[in-house]
Amino acid sequence: MFSKRHRYSSLITPISYGVDLLVINLFAYFLPINFQYPILFHSYLSIAWVIISFKNNFYEVYRYTKVSYILKLLFNQFVFFFLVLYAFIGFFKQPNMSRLALGEYFVFVGLAIFTIKFLNYVLLMKYRERVKGNMRNVVVIGKNKKTDQLIEVFNERREFGYHFMKQFCPTDPTFDIYKTFVYIVENNIDEIYCSVSELKNNQITEFINFADNNLKTLKFIPDNKNIFSKKLTFEYYDYIPVLSLRDIPLHNPLNAALKRLFDIIFSLVVIIGILSWLAPIIALIIRLETKGPVYFRQKRNGIDNKEFYCYKFRSMAPNEHADSLMAVKNDMRTTKVGKFIRRTSIDELPQFYNVLFGNMSVVGPRPHMVKHTNEFANKVDKYMLRHFVKPGITGLAQVRGYRGEIETDIDILNRTKFDIFYIENWSLFMDLKIIVQTVMNAISGEKKAY
Repeated sequence: MFSKRHRYSSLITPISYGVDLLVINLFAYFLPINFQYPILFHSYLSIAWVIISFKNNFYEVYRYTKVSYILKLLFNQFVFFFLVLYAFIGFFKQPNMSRLALGEYFVFVGLAIFTIKFLNYVLLMKYRERVKGNMRNVVVIGKNKKTDQLIEVFNERREFGYHFMKQFCPTDPTFDIYKTFVYIVENNIDEIYCSVSELKNNQITEFINFADNNLKTLKFIPDNKNIFSKKLTFEYYDYIPVLSLRDIPLHNPLNAALKRLFDIIFSLVVIIGILSWLAPIIALIIRLETKGPVYFRQKRNGIDNKEFYCYKFRSMAPNEHADSLMAVKNDMRTTKVGKFIRRTSIDELPQFYNVLFGNMSVVGPRPHMVKHTNEFANKVDKYMLRHFVKPGITGLAQVRGYRGEIETDIDILNRTKFDIFYIENWSLFMDLKIIVQTVMNAISGEKKAY
């Protein structure tokens, strides 16, 4: 019954391979690339595309996959495809091939496959949401905050294509694991989601055996957020599996170099393209309103908790509390021009000098005053993990609404939670997404930008 109900799902990946290979070869056939050996060129491109796709998991896109991840797949795929494409000239000694035509071919293929992949993604989402096709019947084993949140996702995110059927509570005295199995079989359940904390070891084993013997997909909901919410990987010592925490992505030298290169390029663009003409204007307005320096510098804690001077356009009248009190709503210290540059985040622009000098990054956990770092370190669990990477001008916590004044303990707890998630799940595409969201927030305005 399982294979009959979902017989078309298994065709999505082969069809996607076929369509993309067709695009690659059709453009190669019709564009004037001027290759000498057509069979060799088409075979080379097709084989290279398949190998790169396999290595990059290009076609492993699931119903719950995020758009940012698809963009990452496309970027990785076409970076390698570009290198392989131009390598053909030297490897097979093709001096007569047009480099310009090859570049046009690459652009056309990229745009076509980009459009096809996103069209396929969107249409499948709409198909599940409106037509109720390609659905998965699911049950949840367990009753706690995590399972309730998962059920909420099933019910609200209809485009994922999950049909929630029933919830079973193992801690209920009337719970019978075998009646659960009967329900799953009789109602054509496709996927079983089990809460790890509510099942005994023998029950977990029974669920695993049942799922294997009845072609059901079994997934576990990690309840120990201190361990299982992290990225985990299996390592084998001889034949013994060992579960270990993955390293922080930015501790990888290649990732760190990539982020640093991006920071340098981006900061230079901002400094040359914006600050070169905007800084004198802001400086003049600041000096016309109040006496004092144009720039405000303050000690903050950076990577490895090292202190550095963070630069901003001065938005307040000089005062003795600048290094101890955060800005609050309707702060009397804020000048007229200060209110404007703080609301638009223009006051943060000099921090691109910090980025260029290596004290900060464009994206990362926002640095706090030294005084506040010491306070939060003593009362917020895992707060100091934020200092495993360079602080940023903007960050995940800021675009999720936790910027500016810390009014309650919830504010700093959530800010720390988002910062740690960013550190453990960093990617260049996440940085780009945060930057875009930051710009959009600055244009639309934020209620805590004061």
